[in-house]
Amino acid sequence: MTKPMDLKDCLQKMEAAGRLAHVKTPVDAKFELAGVSQKLEGGRALVFNHVKGYEYPVTTGMWWNRENVAAIFDKPADELSSLFRDAVGSLYKNPTAPVVIGDAPAQAVTMDEPDLTKIPVPTHALADGGPYFTNCVVIAKDPDTGIRNTSVHRLMVTGKNRLGILMDVGRHLRSYYERAEAKGEPLDITINNGVHPAYFVAATTPSSAAPIDIDELAVASYLLGEPARLCKSRTVDVEGIADAQMIIEGRILPKVREPEGPFGEVSGYYAKREDRWVVDVTAITMQENPIIHMLHPGREIMNSLGLGVEANLLEKIGSQVKGLKNVYMTPGGNHYHMILQMDPPNNGMAKNAICAAFAAFSDLQMVTVVNSDIDFTNPNDVEMAMVTRMDPAKDIVVIPDAFGHELNPVVKDNVGAKVGFDCTYPVPKPDNYNRMSFQDVNIDDYDIV
Repeated sequence: MTKPMDLKDCLQKMEAAGRLAHVKTPVDAKFELAGVSQKLEGGRALVFNHVKGYEYPVTTGMWWNRENVAAIFDKPADELSSLFRDAVGSLYKNPTAPVVIGDAPAQAVTMDEPDLTKIPVPTHALADGGPYFTNCVVIAKDPDTGIRNTSVHRLMVTGKNRLGILMDVGRHLRSYYERAEAKGEPLDITINNGVHPAYFVAATTPSSAAPIDIDELAVASYLLGEPARLCKSRTVDVEGIADAQMIIEGRILPKVREPEGPFGEVSGYYAKREDRWVVDVTAITMQENPIIHMLHPGREIMNSLGLGVEANLLEKIGSQVKGLKNVYMTPGGNHYHMILQMDPPNNGMAKNAICAAFAAFSDLQMVTVVNSDIDFTNPNDVEMAMVTRMDPAKDIVVIPDAFGHELNPVVKDNVGAKVGFDCTYPVPKPDNYNRMSFQDVNIDDYDIV
């Protein structure tokens, strides 16, 4: 099979690898589609072939597990993090700029008038305020420098040509918007749905790895093995992704706020309804027979964000402390808990690593450090290290009043305490920390009834 370049190619790759299933029973976009997804979460990605009242299918679950994504990149799942780390590193080593092409597949069909109600956008959780796009890649240009930014934001459908958008504190898109708004100008954007995961990795690259003066699309180019393909928009002065399934063109309006939310967020809780920013949709184009792509709140967020964050922090923390082996975002930590696996060469260095992790990724609320003899993906193994290697009197690091993630309900006005657990044994390693070991055998060699 040829190298996948768009979402349909990726789905074919996953299907060939046994990582895709089709839901042929018609489902309702309101609650039912997400309800089915919740029951099957964590397994094969899904294509909902028939969404009631709509002509386009919907896919979700690409990021439910790392094996799904590995099938797209032809890599073992345990090599994805290093692949993404190298892609982010390419921003500083001969980055490949995107190219603008004509006759873009994403512009094969143009709606006569933009009408979001014709798109099967799911209403996910039962208390959500409306239908939500959850994984569209938003592209904007710095109003002062013209440098592109690529990011992901939740988008609530509030009318035929109107969207509510959340722009978190500290995000580059919010900086772009605030400077445009100060001039009384809207901020042009494209909202790209159904893209190759290379673009999603680029869009979720942490700002600590991609400062505001760097175009993250070079990350996508690295992962695609060729320049990322963009196309000129019909109505706004910013490009769309040429191979997206659908491009929504629009402007974030200055001095306008409208109710947005509630929405079941990355924290696992509902973000409350408040007056937030508004997108006026000016055009919608799409591929022939598009497949709409949604991210199901839950494990998809942990894997899609986690892989990119892990890759960045392995590089960032490893450059500051010695002995770091692996970085792991825990599935239940809602991207607020990270495990560092390391063998510190000196006592106290695990605590340095904890501080480095918080500095590199401010969303973190908790960091746990374990040695290399601990399986950091196994909660039982991590807990064993916690109760046998951590002295609560001296191995817990508490940082009060630190900047955090506004969607975490324990954080108030972006400020909250953070905690780190040093679960590593002393240096040099005492004999009483030698773990039990057993002869390695191939169980297939044994006749077991």
